[in-house]
Amino acid sequence: MSVVTKSGKEYVCLMEVHCDFREDRVREISKEFVGTIYQKPPVRSSVKRRVRKRQVYSLDILEIEGRKVLMRISSEPGTYMRKICHDMGILLGCGAHMRELRRTRSGVFREDTLVTLQQVSEALYLYRNCGEEDELRKILIPMEMAFCGIPKIIVDDETVNSLAYGSPLMAPGIVAFQSFRKDDVVALITWKGEGIALGRALIDSRNMGKKGEVAKPERVLMEKDVYPKAWKK
Repeated sequence: MSVVTKSGKEYVCLMEVHCDFREDRVREISKEFVGTIYQKPPVRSSVKRRVRKRQVYSLDILEIEGRKVLMRISSEPGTYMRKICHDMGILLGCGAHMRELRRTRSGVFREDTLVTLQQVSEALYLYRNCGEEDELRKILIPMEMAFCGIPKIIVDDETVNSLAYGSPLMAPGIVAFQSFRKDDVVALITWKGEGIALGRALIDSRNMGKKGEVAKPERVLMEKDVYPKAWKK
């Protein structure tokens, strides 16, 4: 179960058109690619080549120089930027291709939060060899950051350890929750905001009663016995 890879993406894309064009024409065409679009993955891709729907949330033209067009595109995962460039080229009447691509956001993680492998290496060296953890703390991000954008369920302390063992979440153990639907991915967290597990909702939140199973953990994140046991095997 991956939360980050299945969340929205943002790219900066450089398209090169194969002929001269009017600037107003390419801006007009770009508007047609915002909203629901239909795409067939390129020949060189890692998925089955069949037509599928994808959502493009925004497509902004940042700069035009000669036959090159710089764009910022925000979309749902699985949207091919090179296919957007190819299809825009068809509408322009002469073809186009993607020349460069840079991902600037994946879910809540943006380009300005990135660190280099060199920074990681230096921080680990200082921690392991000098006992200095300041640099390591600067680059480490709590895993709970990845929960932004998905429904969260807060559980009481007595329920935490049973979830760490993979038991389903029962209604009596819930303290608070955000609205969710059946089959939604939900984050199960403690009062303190600590991540316990990612699970799958078994019911709609509006149908939740005082008894019964509410969610089933699919990826446990917390080690066993961090919280006191309140149940018996």
